[in-house]
Amino acid sequence: MDSLSDWPEPVVRVQILSESGATEIPPRYVKPPEDRPSAAVSACNDIPVVDLSIGGAAAALSGACREWGFFQAVNHGVSPELMCRSREVWRSFFHLPMEEKQLYANSPKTYEGYGSRLGVQKGAILDWGDYYFLHLFPLCLKSHQKWPSLPPSLRPAKLTGERWRNTASKSRNSAGG
Repeated sequence: MDSLSDWPEPVVRVQILSESGATEIPPRYVKPPEDRPSAAVSACNDIPVVDLSIGGAAAALSGACREWGFFQAVNHGVSPELMCRSREVWRSFFHLPMEEKQLYANSPKTYEGYGSRLGVQKGAILDWGDYYFLHLFPLCLKSHQKWPSLPPSLRPAKLTGERWRNTASKSRNSAGG
């Protein structure tokens, strides 16, 4: 199971659907009402901010993930320039022709690579988005075949992975993890 044909259902990229001119979102992307976010204003509607430079960050991360599913990390040691460059490089990847992106498609065995769905359950409600996921840690999970060679600027960005790794290691140590 290593190709698009190995999925239990056809894989259709969200980009293709959004560019198709369709006037409605396909039902497989519409979550049931009980699974949708509430429009009600919450007493606590601030996104959790986790300061990775102080003790107790691991507990704060855990709580934010359990309660919100996401968080904003501050004082992580990654320069704004590196974050901007990485964002631009990945934007370039997502603007490549579909055929080139498909060379890095994920498989039902792993979500690493270019994908549009998580899991293999037939008839599952899917998220409206394409993604690219890469493992940095642990190294035994890192698949060098999934690091795109296009756009060419992605390869130099891969080299900055060492900086990300060092920062993640420092953050993990300061968080008590």
